[in-house]
Amino acid sequence: MAQRSDPFERLLGDAVRAGVCPGAVWAVGDTRTTVSEGAVGLLDPARPDEPTRPGTLFDVASLTKILAVWAVTGTLVDAGKLDLAAPLGSFWPEAAGRPLAGVTPHHLLTHTAGLPLRANLRHLYGSDPQDVRDGVLAEPLRHRPGAAVAYTDRAALILGYLAEHLTRRPLPHLAEDRVWSPLGMTETRYGPLPAAVRERCAPTEYDEESGAPLRGVVHDFSARLLGGACGIAGVFTTAPDIGRFLRQVLAPVPGVFSADWTAASLRVRTGGLVPPRGLFWHPAPGTAPSDDVWAHFGFTGTALWVSPARDRWAVLLTNRLRLTRDAEPLTRVRNAFRTLAFT
Repeated sequence: MAQRSDPFERLLGDAVRAGVCPGAVWAVGDTRTTVSEGAVGLLDPARPDEPTRPGTLFDVASLTKILAVWAVTGTLVDAGKLDLAAPLGSFWPEAAGRPLAGVTPHHLLTHTAGLPLRANLRHLYGSDPQDVRDGVLAEPLRHRPGAAVAYTDRAALILGYLAEHLTRRPLPHLAEDRVWSPLGMTETRYGPLPAAVRERCAPTEYDEESGAPLRGVVHDFSARLLGGACGIAGVFTTAPDIGRFLRQVLAPVPGVFSADWTAASLRVRTGGLVPPRGLFWHPAPGTAPSDDVWAHFGFTGTALWVSPARDRWAVLLTNRLRLTRDAEPLTRVRNAFRTLAFT
C-alpha cells in the first residue's frame, strides 16, 4: 500500500474529497515491479462502510477494447490467421457484397473505416443479437475507408465478430484462453459477475429499471443488449490484473501477443490524419506521438497508459459515473496522474 506521502495518493484523495469520484485505485510500474499502488475513497458514497480496495473490481468500459479485442487480434496476427491489409470481403462471407467489403482490419484498428458513429443499437436494429449483428455489418459507411479518423465503438464490435468468425469461438473464451489465463489475470472476466464476487465491484450509474446503481452488470447499453459480452465493453477487472497485462505490452513473454504486435500498435498508423492513432491505442492527451506515452480510456472512469521508451505503465480505475456524467473533472485528474507517472 502507498504511504501518505505518495503523490498519487494525495492527488486521488483530493479528487475523492472534491467529489470527482467516489473512490479510486491506481498502480504504476515497469517491467520489473510496481512502484506505487493504492486505493482511496468508497465503493459507493451511500455505503460508507465499504472502502475501495486495491482488489476492487471495476466495469472498465472501453478498456475492453484493449484487454480483449486488441490483445486477441494480436494473437491472430501473430499466428498468421489475420492479414491487417486484406479487405474484409475477400475472406469474410458476411462482409462480402456489403459496404464493409473494402474495409480492412487496419482501418478498424485505426478508426478510419468510415463506420457510423456510436448509436443506440436497439433503436436501430431491435433486441435480437443476430439482428444487431446483421444491421451493424450492413450499415453504409460515412466516408471512404482511410479518408478520416473518427472514433466509433462499432470498430471493436466488428473486430470481435471477426475474431469469432476466424476461430469459431466466442470472444470471452478467446480472451480468457489466449490472454488472461496465460498472464495470470485471475480476476478478469466478462460480466454479469456472479453473486460471490459482485460485492467487490464498484457500482456505476443508477439504473431506473432495477432501482439501484448497476453493480456487476456492464453499464454500456449496447453491451447489455448483446448479453454483457462483446467487443465494445463488458470486462470487469482489477488494477493488479491490468498491471500484469501492461507488463506483457512492455516485455512480452511467449505464448500471448508478441513484441512485434506491440511495436506495430504503439506508433502512428494514420499518416497525416488528425487525430493520430496507433492500432486501438492513441497518444495520451497532452502528449505528442514522439513522447511515446500511449493511452486508452473508459467511459465509466477508467484509464491505462504505457510507454516503452520509459519502461513505464500506469492504470487508474474510478467509478466516477456513480456520481456524474461530467467527464471534465476526471479528465483534469487523469492528466495530472499521467504527468506524475511519466515524468
